Amino acid sequence: DRWHNDVDGVAVDSRDRVYMITRGDPRVIVYESDGSFVASWGEDIFSPRTHGITVGPDDSVYTVDDGDHTVRRFTPEGKQIMMIGTPGVASDTGYDIKKGLGSITHGGPPFNRPTNVAVAPNGELYVCDGYGNARVHRFTSEGELIQSWGEPGTGPGQFNLPHGIWVAGSGQVLVADRENDRIQFLSPDGEF
Repeated sequence: DRWHNDVDGVAVDSRDRVYMITRGDPRVIVYESDGSFVASWGEDIFSPRTHGITVGPDDSVYTVDDGDHTVRRFTPEGKQIMMIGTPGVASDTGYDIKKGLGSITHGGPPFNRPTNVAVAPNGELYVCDGYGNARVHRFTSEGELIQSWGEPGTGPGQFNLPHGIWVAGSGQVLVADRENDRIQFLSPDGEF
């Protein structure tokens, strides 16, 4: 029996394998579509604040860990091939964990407790940086920062916990702006 303690993300690859990321006993667990166990990996990598998982078109597995301020890319077998962010180092946004979201005074660079990642049709990566920041960051497929946008607030292009993200086939970026109870639609370069 496998325990799936606090699953906070699920993704599916091109072979219909299911990838789950968990917080309790943080790791990635992989199953065939019929439910048979394939593997688990990452037990020695993740903090207890894993937050998201995405499988790219090439079956690369991307994980987001808000506890260590990183986005990582893995092979389907669990070999890490890229990391964006510095483990344990949060960017300056004014955020104070004891005071919560209201303490964010300005948008900052990557990352301060990121929440999710999306892969655009052209391979670029978009990362919601939500719990300690109020931004979306756009990266090349190799992890080089292209641009960041967003500030704390309720107006167009402002965020109060950007939490989920998806890129449509057209390139339009959809951001779940959780505490503002809305989804914002943005161009690939962040225009509302």
